[in-house]
Amino acid sequence: MRVHFIAIGGSAMHNLALALHHKGYQVTGSDDTIFEPSKSRLDKYGLLPEQMGWNSENINADLDAVILGMHAKADNPELLKAQELGLKIYSYPEYLYEQSKNKTRVVIGGSHGKTTITSMILHVMHYHDREVDYMVGAQLEGFETMVHLTDDNEFMILEGDEYLSSPIDRRPKFHLYQPNIALISGIAWDHINVFPTWENYLSQFSEFVECMRDGSILVYNEDDEAVKTIAEAATKPTRKHAYSIPAHSIINGTTYLETPEGDMPIEIFGKHNLSNLAGAKWICQHMGIDEDDFYEAIASFKGASKRLEKITENENCVIYKDFAHSPSKVQATTRAVHNQYSERKLIACLELHTYSSLNPEFLVQYKNTLDAADVAVVFYSPHAVEIKKLEPISEQQIFESFDRDDLIVKTDPTDFKKWLFSQDFNNTAVLMMSSGNYGGLDFEELKNVI
Repeated sequence: MRVHFIAIGGSAMHNLALALHHKGYQVTGSDDTIFEPSKSRLDKYGLLPEQMGWNSENINADLDAVILGMHAKADNPELLKAQELGLKIYSYPEYLYEQSKNKTRVVIGGSHGKTTITSMILHVMHYHDREVDYMVGAQLEGFETMVHLTDDNEFMILEGDEYLSSPIDRRPKFHLYQPNIALISGIAWDHINVFPTWENYLSQFSEFVECMRDGSILVYNEDDEAVKTIAEAATKPTRKHAYSIPAHSIINGTTYLETPEGDMPIEIFGKHNLSNLAGAKWICQHMGIDEDDFYEAIASFKGASKRLEKITENENCVIYKDFAHSPSKVQATTRAVHNQYSERKLIACLELHTYSSLNPEFLVQYKNTLDAADVAVVFYSPHAVEIKKLEPISEQQIFESFDRDDLIVKTDPTDFKKWLFSQDFNNTAVLMMSSGNYGGLDFEELKNVI
């Protein structure tokens, strides 16, 4: 099979390219710019384009498939050439379905938690030497790529993203997977540049469950009212299994999960993570892992990359970073760290980085989300707002939206770094929440400061 990637350098796209290369496909690709770690990983296997940029000569009639990434534009010369030649053009999720259409597809959906739940399932499977195909949205310890494809494995586990499939396919990715087993972890309005109202966003999840295969199984978080309403109304799934936060306790900074064999210490913490664990247990049981084996494996799960990831710790301070950017996740993550380290001062740093979080109309959704922190700072870049062609945001709007009198607002990366590095880190927990990097903050430097 000969496959060409238009925009091969993306996090998801380059992992799919590597997976197909490992499967024995002949893979080529192009992009206008490729950053690390994609660049080195593609180069290692001879898949890095010799020149950056788009070239219609990369496209010929001998290609079996063209995979189009979101980074490309609808007028991309390679895309136009592929259309002219009548080649089969796939979006990223379409091609994943093509690779898994004869397998049992397990799709993990939700506004938050889907990467963690997918990671938990893969950790348990890997622990018990159960081979599965997968696509997950983070680099996991013990797994070389974020995508793994074979001809032989029975199951394909897919993280079900609700964002758009490609520049020429405006369907949410998870509508294309047609799951045999699905999970919805929670729903909180996101991607408002694509889904302008709560009702419009919510409807994507209703459609997701109606895209399930006949005779399918739906696992859902009954603690989330929106999820519960959709799940109970769903007509496609034959079986439905609800889950909620499991019984647990926190003793001296360690979370203990109540199990039939007694209280078991676990590496993760926070109500969201515990809820995710309960959902992952249901999925694993449907994949043939019994309860005792699940608990044995999950005890050693440390979390997905950038999802409440501990980056350093000493006797006086612990620092976590998290991908949290949506209001519900920011609030849940801040509360989780506060509850886990209740005897320490909590410094919470949030970067507003996504289209939604930098939208003035959406900012009001962040009200009281940082209240669990003792010290709270919000960083955003006016330049990023300008690049995204959004309305300017004032510091006063930030103060009013978060509704916290002592909120600290920073707009300059150097000023933010100076403030952060000058803090007293004695008896503290530090939480860094962002899908960006605070204008270029070096976390290694931060680790050295404490």
